[in-house]
Amino acid sequence: MNDKHQWKPTFKEILLYFMLGILFLGQIVLCFLFFNWLNKIWLVYVGIVHFVIGFLIFGGMARAAFIKEGKNLDKKAWLDTKKLVDSGIFAVVRHPIYISFIFYVIGLMFISQHFLSMIFGIPIIITFYQFMRLEEKANIKKFGEKYKQYMQRVPRINFIIGIIRVMKK
Repeated sequence: MNDKHQWKPTFKEILLYFMLGILFLGQIVLCFLFFNWLNKIWLVYVGIVHFVIGFLIFGGMARAAFIKEGKNLDKKAWLDTKKLVDSGIFAVVRHPIYISFIFYVIGLMFISQHFLSMIFGIPIIITFYQFMRLEEKANIKKFGEKYKQYMQRVPRINFIIGIIRVMKK
């Protein structure tokens, strides 16, 4: 990978990642402190389903697609792709890894059922959305017109529209 395309985080981005980490850890702690706060066990199960979907479908399939299609010989740095990955889960949505984290956060909100979990979770989701936009700018610089065409074909996070589009092909 050329150094000119290597992502170098700005101070603002480092600060955002730090704050995101604190909020996420806080949300996990809140889950333990306020587990099933509203005493609605079915919401706990909804939260667990969100975790499983986030981990297996979005997170696991994204990693597999990056390793298979990303043309990076170093499997440890599987995110550092040499090729635009637009197959597998990346044919459905452009940011499955961020979606997996959003599903984790939503799952934690359902498991906790406490308003503090939402106060921690909503900024996390908003921050992930901002990171998606930053990543798209970096990918346009890295992959050029090919990425712009990919953006036209595949939705950012709306996996329902993405599934419908894939099924129509």
